[in-house]
Amino acid sequence: MEYRETDKQDDLLDRLAGLRVLPRPIYGQELSLPNHAIETPHAHPWVQLSYAACGVVSVETTAARFVAPPNRAVWILPGQMHSVACSPATCINSLYLRADSVAHRDSGVLEVSPLLKQLIIAFSSLPVNYDEAGAQGRLAAVLLDQLEAAPFCGLMLPLPQKPRLIRLCRYLRQHPDDCQPLARLSQQLGMSAKTLSRDFRQQTGLNFRQWRQRNRLLAALPMLEAGQRITDVALACGYDSFPAFCAAFKAWLGQTPGEFAVATERTNGM
Repeated sequence: MEYRETDKQDDLLDRLAGLRVLPRPIYGQELSLPNHAIETPHAHPWVQLSYAACGVVSVETTAARFVAPPNRAVWILPGQMHSVACSPATCINSLYLRADSVAHRDSGVLEVSPLLKQLIIAFSSLPVNYDEAGAQGRLAAVLLDQLEAAPFCGLMLPLPQKPRLIRLCRYLRQHPDDCQPLARLSQQLGMSAKTLSRDFRQQTGLNFRQWRQRNRLLAALPMLEAGQRITDVALACGYDSFPAFCAAFKAWLGQTPGEFAVATERTNGM
């Protein structure tokens, strides 16, 4: 009998459902934790940190999509329904944190410093019931301190709630190279360009141009991380010129696509 991907995800969800109470403030033992992308929407009574030591991890809630390359991690609040996806060959290191062990923050993407990366990896080798009074407990305390101090970054895409806008955004996420003007897209949705523009800002906090550009740049991250040519990535994400893509990427991430690719390659090799 063929063992399907959905069967594996159901098994992982069953394991998570059986984990009702975390035995320690942090739970992240590599052999005990299902470090796999679970695309079925689910929630936990604790904080989840999804970190990809290599590859790109994407977490989606009803309100937003969060994308984390190797030097970032997704922070998910307790009770937040979410699904997880990742690029091929992604190596996920997840942590679960008791809600009373950390100050609640909004769900979002955290910057992962080299120190925080090594702490996450080192913690994954500790036993589930690590010694809280000894060296293992001190390592966990440092890890919690570093997580508290890690700043948020803007690698997220707000999602609308209105059905017609949901349908449009789903299409644009699947086709980041689509360059149809707002007027034509609004016509296809049976609404005026003015109404679509107004609803987009009300629903996402961004105007349509800003949302589409962010969608394109997020789509570029797994391609760059996979080592694709920057010119090919630019075209696949709807940019008709290499300089325009580089300028938009640097304005948003603070580094050029080439610098991002080099930094990601260096991080993956650490």
